[in-house]
Amino acid sequence: MQVDALDRVIKNAIEVMESSKYQVFEICESARSERESLLKELQQIIEEVSQTIESVDTLERDYKRARVRLTDVSRDFAKYRETHIKVAYEAAISLQLQLTVSREKENHLKARRNDIQKRIKNVDRQLERAEMIVSQMNVVLEYLSGDLNQVTRILESAKNRQLLGLKIILGQEEERKRIAREIHDGMAQTMANLVLRTEIAERMVTKQEYQAAKEELMDLKSQLRSGLEEVRKTIYNLRPMALDDLGLIPTLRKFLQDFEDKTQVHTKFELSGKETRLPSGMEVAIFRLVQEAFSNILKHAQATFVTLELSLREDLVNISINDNGIGFNVELTEHKIAKGNNFGILGMRERLKLLEGDMAIYSEKDVGTKITMLIPIRAENKEEIGNGQPGESQA
Repeated sequence: MQVDALDRVIKNAIEVMESSKYQVFEICESARSERESLLKELQQIIEEVSQTIESVDTLERDYKRARVRLTDVSRDFAKYRETHIKVAYEAAISLQLQLTVSREKENHLKARRNDIQKRIKNVDRQLERAEMIVSQMNVVLEYLSGDLNQVTRILESAKNRQLLGLKIILGQEEERKRIAREIHDGMAQTMANLVLRTEIAERMVTKQEYQAAKEELMDLKSQLRSGLEEVRKTIYNLRPMALDDLGLIPTLRKFLQDFEDKTQVHTKFELSGKETRLPSGMEVAIFRLVQEAFSNILKHAQATFVTLELSLREDLVNISINDNGIGFNVELTEHKIAKGNNFGILGMRERLKLLEGDMAIYSEKDVGTKITMLIPIRAENKEEIGNGQPGESQA
């Protein structure tokens, strides 16, 4: 009876989720149609902006010639009659009005273009959220659509490692989407804007408006620096280049400095033992462990000071991370970890298992938290470590 009841619940859940999934599909299609429409409108406005800029340039040249003509006929009364002066004046006024209207049109089109670009970004974010929901629903439906006995066995035998594996897959997809979004919203938009601004500066130089062109080029240089910083940030988030070039210790020092600059949480790095290069895989793993620990501190601890102590011995790496945050109930947290509800700490422990290491957590309410990690250096890795370039020993 319990199995039949569970079967009915699962079938009802499948029907509801299938119906909801189609509704989400309809939302996605509507958003895609809107995006296509906005892209077409954006392309049309870009063409109109280009045509309007050319029209403004032409009107500016004609207006300057009309003013010169008006000055000439106004000076030489012997040669030109009053009708000539009137015609020249009316021509200059007409061109001035056309130029003003064209400039207003150009500003309006640019404002419209910027507004459409913002709307496209919003639609992209909506599509991304909808696609993520559909992806999550598909994962659930795959489990629910299987044989009920098989689902029961899966529910009974699921372990933290399996939950972590699913979390890693979803995390990888989220990271890919995040990187794509950062490139689209950051570097791609900056480059498109730079192309347009370069064309404007080029026209200014052609018209000998050197001061305006100089200011435009200075602004371009500032945007290029900002774009370069975004690219470097994206590369660093993927994998710190200093980890390959300089090794673990300099990379950790830079990470702590960047963490302090970004979060205003004071940090301190203490190193004991002989500074030397570790195997590449071990250096990456240790860096990610420290990175995850600091991320957890930032999210939950409300700390104002964090200390990282790293001890390098011949056969062991000892890592200790201390914060002065609000602390937490270790037993309750361990219970959540056992249920697979804390993927941050669970991920750290799984990474340590791959290194045959261990981790201990000590915390007291309103006092802070201390995390210690011990990672053995196996004999087969000592030769690789010995080939590294040792640095200065520091306390």
